[in-house]
Amino acid sequence: MLTLKAFAKVNLVLEVLGKRDDGYHEIASIMQTVSLYDVLTLEPASHIKLDFSLPGLPDRANIVLKAAEALAKFAGCSMGAVIGLEKNIPVGAGLGGGSSDAAAVLRGLNRLWRLELTREQLAAIGAGLGSDVPFFIYGGACLIGGRGEWVTPLADLDQAWFVLLRPDMAVSPDKTAALYRLVKPGHYTSGDLSSGMRELFENRGERKPAPLYNVFEKVTPAAFPGLDKYMEEFLKAGAPEVHLAGSGPVLFTMLHDERQASGIHARLMAGGLDSYLVTSVGREEIDC
Repeated sequence: MLTLKAFAKVNLVLEVLGKRDDGYHEIASIMQTVSLYDVLTLEPASHIKLDFSLPGLPDRANIVLKAAEALAKFAGCSMGAVIGLEKNIPVGAGLGGGSSDAAAVLRGLNRLWRLELTREQLAAIGAGLGSDVPFFIYGGACLIGGRGEWVTPLADLDQAWFVLLRPDMAVSPDKTAALYRLVKPGHYTSGDLSSGMRELFENRGERKPAPLYNVFEKVTPAAFPGLDKYMEEFLKAGAPEVHLAGSGPVLFTMLHDERQASGIHARLMAGGLDSYLVTSVGREEIDC
C-alpha cells in the first residue's frame, strides 16, 4: 500500500493576460505548495474504486476517480486500485485540494502500476483533468502559464510561513467560472508581476521583494459579499497584508518570521475564526 500527501497551494501571483479563442483565460502565476494536505492511500485491486464519501461530492464525478481512469486509459493498463482519501484541505476554498488529490493519484498509481511515466507525461494527463493539476505533479514553487498547463519549476522558496483564514460563507460550485466572468479587459496585466516574482526566486538577496498579487481581488466585492470584513479582522490580528488564495474565498498572509505568524494565527483562533498555520513545501517533499 502506498500513502501519499496531497498538499494545498497558494498563488503568490495570479494574473490574467487576456481571453483565448478557446474561451479560456491566459494566465501567468507563481504557485507554491504549503503544508496543509489531504492523505491518499493506494492498494492494488482488480478494479478502480474510491473509498471515500463526502456530502455533495458524487463518487463518479470526483476528480480522483477521473484521474485514475485517465491514467489507465493513457497507459493501456487494466490494473485497478482502491483509493482511500482523507480530506483535510477545505473544499472549494481556492487551495487546490481536488487538483492536488488528482495529481497525487497520478503520481502514486504511476508507481503502484510500475508504468514509469515521466512527470511531463503525467502533467499532460493532468491538464485534461483541471487547470491546476499539472502544477501539483511538480509542486514546490512554479511559474504557470497558458490556462495552467505550462509549468516551469523554480528554485525552492526560503522557508516561509503562511496563515490561512477560511471565511464562514457559502461557495457556489461554479465559483471559479463566475470569477473569470467578472474579470474584464481593464483587469488584464502583462505578466510582469509573475516575472518579477520569478526573478526573486532565482536571484535571492539581489533584488527587492516582488509584490504579491491576485487579479480576483479586483472583483471580490461582487464575488464574495462580506469578505472585506474577514480581511479587516485578519489585518487587526497583525497580518502585514492579506490576499486571496487562488480563487478564494480563503485568505492568506505570508511571513518569514515563525513567531509573528504563530501570533497572528493564535489571535484569529481566539476570535473564533477558522485559521491554519502552515509552511512552504519544497519540491523534494513531493512524492515522485
